[in-house]
Amino acid sequence: MTILCIETSTSVCSAAICKDGEPFKQCICREGSNHARLLPRYIEELLSFAREHDLSIEAVALSEGPGSYTGLRIGTSTAKGLCYGLNIPLIPVPTLEILCEAAKQQSTNCIQPSAVLIPMIDARRMEVYTTVMKNGERPNGEKARAVVVENEASLYDGDEEVYYFGDGAEKCSKIFTKPNWHYVPGIVPEAQFMALTVGSPSVDRRENQQLAYYEPFYLKEFIAAQSHVKGLV
Repeated sequence: MTILCIETSTSVCSAAICKDGEPFKQCICREGSNHARLLPRYIEELLSFAREHDLSIEAVALSEGPGSYTGLRIGTSTAKGLCYGLNIPLIPVPTLEILCEAAKQQSTNCIQPSAVLIPMIDARRMEVYTTVMKNGERPNGEKARAVVVENEASLYDGDEEVYYFGDGAEKCSKIFTKPNWHYVPGIVPEAQFMALTVGSPSVDRRENQQLAYYEPFYLKEFIAAQSHVKGLV
């Protein structure tokens, strides 16, 4: 199956074409929030690549959140438009699972197969969006949650080796002291790893007639703050 994957949940913007779980081509920018400008360019480049290699896009996989409100809205509107235009299904993929897959693929030498994985997406101050993954699953019905981090027990209370990562993890590394907790730097969700998570039980497919009702998984409601720019109300 050939899938066009879109990942815009953090400051990193990426899109990729994957076939049968393997990445063919990825476009990515790690240098800030330019998603609205970059994503259409990436999509055009990837669709041109698909035509040149006789690949037929059969679905669009979307990183569904949690994450940046603006980034998720940009990715969602783009993905829904492509699905409508190409008459193909949308496959929402949990962002925290993509982050775990990125960690496993990029840190194979340090992360043990039996380890507990804790992905963290920054939610400002000492709050993160997170979950717990073990052996490729969320134990005991664990769900994505927003957590104000005070210590390791705020996230997980166990004796196993724990690896934590993501753009919300570095600030936590300054207060974590347990020797079985390991910070893995440089891990971000990338589109090229999304196809590897499509077979997860938590991944859902949305048929075309349901696209109009699809919304990203924000986890928290958006609250608009008062502007601090003089002259704006």
